[in-house]
Amino acid sequence: MKETKSIIMATALAAIAFSLLTGSTAAQATKIGFVRDELIKKGYPAWVKAEEQWRTETKAWEDEALAKQEELQLSKDEFERQKLILSDEKKREKEAAISAKEEALDAFTRQIYGPNGTAERKHAQLLDPLLESISKAIEAVAVEGGYDVIFTLQSGLGYIKEEYDVTDKIVKHLEATTE
Repeated sequence: MKETKSIIMATALAAIAFSLLTGSTAAQATKIGFVRDELIKKGYPAWVKAEEQWRTETKAWEDEALAKQEELQLSKDEFERQKLILSDEKKREKEAAISAKEEALDAFTRQIYGPNGTAERKHAQLLDPLLESISKAIEAVAVEGGYDVIFTLQSGLGYIKEEYDVTDKIVKHLEATTE
């Protein structure tokens, strides 16, 4: 969906730019707006709050991972210091304990940062509703202000009148040229 919107937006912008350069009368009536994402994010209290919450969550995950890494390193260091005096059975026990800690750290990392992990889900939970609100606000301003296109270069959010959607024409052209 996002990729389709990006393609549509890029196509519409190219068509509008071409029309502006050729001086057609239709392009002169086209009303275009631009959104600066960074200013919206700084000025939107809900976004600022979500980013603060995200930083807090991320810091907690990083602290927990660091604690696990330090514990693992301490176990490895202790094993290295003692391995010459340990019996074979104790060596195996210590190696198994170290291996278990390594696996626990790997599992934690995958759980938090892996595909569809806790971090990804939390990020979506915090930001998706805000992105939807921003998108609706952009569309409302576009409709109220009579804009044909409002775009951003950073987030892919924006608004384009449906009449500028040439996707069907492109698909038909592709179908005609591949037969």
